[in-house]
Amino acid sequence: MEPTESFNQRRLVSNLVVEHFKPSSDADMKHTLFWRFRRWDTEFCAYIRRLLQNPMLNSVMISIISLNALFLAMETNYDIQLNSYAYLELADLIIISIYTTEILLKFYVDPLNYWRSGYNLFDVIILLIAYLPYIIDKYDVKQYRTWNIINGFQALKILKIISYSKGMRSLIAALGQTVKTVIYVLILLFLLMFIFAILGYGLYGDPETGDSKNWGNLASALFTLFSLVTVDGWTDLQDELDKRGFSASRAFTIVFILLGFFLFFNMSIGVVIMNIQDSTQNYEREFKAEKQAALQAKKQAMLQRQQEEVNMLMHQQKTSEYKTFSELVEDFKKTLHHSDPMVLEDFCASVPFIDLYLTSLDLQDNTVYRLQELYYELVGTLNTILEDVREKSRLPPENDTKS
Repeated sequence: MEPTESFNQRRLVSNLVVEHFKPSSDADMKHTLFWRFRRWDTEFCAYIRRLLQNPMLNSVMISIISLNALFLAMETNYDIQLNSYAYLELADLIIISIYTTEILLKFYVDPLNYWRSGYNLFDVIILLIAYLPYIIDKYDVKQYRTWNIINGFQALKILKIISYSKGMRSLIAALGQTVKTVIYVLILLFLLMFIFAILGYGLYGDPETGDSKNWGNLASALFTLFSLVTVDGWTDLQDELDKRGFSASRAFTIVFILLGFFLFFNMSIGVVIMNIQDSTQNYEREFKAEKQAALQAKKQAMLQRQQEEVNMLMHQQKTSEYKTFSELVEDFKKTLHHSDPMVLEDFCASVPFIDLYLTSLDLQDNTVYRLQELYYELVGTLNTILEDVREKSRLPPENDTKS
């Protein structure tokens, strides 16, 4: 009968759990679509989650990515690649296997929310690119060019370091927020360049008297204006116009450089800098908040431990030979060290702590009183020595007295 009763108990508990997690409305059903497919390996899943969130794992992955970058740099040397090809390929396979294991563990911990992170999707794409060179036959002449191009994209594996650096993620988020504003600035800059390209073609694009090389068509005019926007070789372009007698072209060049470079180009740079500055400030605030939360959690743990110790002392007072709580506190103070941490918050309102705190204040007052007495005795001794020295200096020498 015992196995049957145990089975019935487990079945009852299972039914209660199902009824507890069962959605009560259509909205709950929509948010808990997979409530029937709950996982039962919660302890192992929590262990894997803690492992993935461990800062030590981030340091190990950053080291592996740095090592991967070193191997990629070594493959650019023909002699090293020829002599150590097998070792480099083995190292690449080991690194890819580590990346694969990491992705599988993250997917195992949270298979539904895994695909909602853009960094996780980027890691999967990088992993697929990493496997492509082993799928294509590089010894085939027709596919060698494709294999060589795909092998060059293996450098993208270094970008995995972004997902392990919170500062880099903050910077990427700032750049993503800046894209929209920068696109508007670039559109305005392109419209300005288009207008000045048409104007420059009409003024200086004549095949016989003008500069047809730089202003002969719309494409060459836009390329010339791009050189003016970047202020790269604009003096040479102006010299070409001066040689052909277009002295008024200096005003055209100066106006476009003022509008294109000093206004629109620097405006886009300023927008990027402002967004990066805001993102940096947000990152600093989040870092301080996380640090404060970690400190608060540590304080709560210390406070809980102190309360448990006091409760244990109270229990020992009831079950031991101590008659009063003061005797118990006196015995407990002998076990304390100067390095023992203590949280002086919320716990201060308890009567046992107040008793212990007042006792420590009494000891401190006694110590200060004894130090004062020692100070007065020391001052008195020094005063006596000083008076003896003065009396000896006033007495005449013994030889003069005898004479």
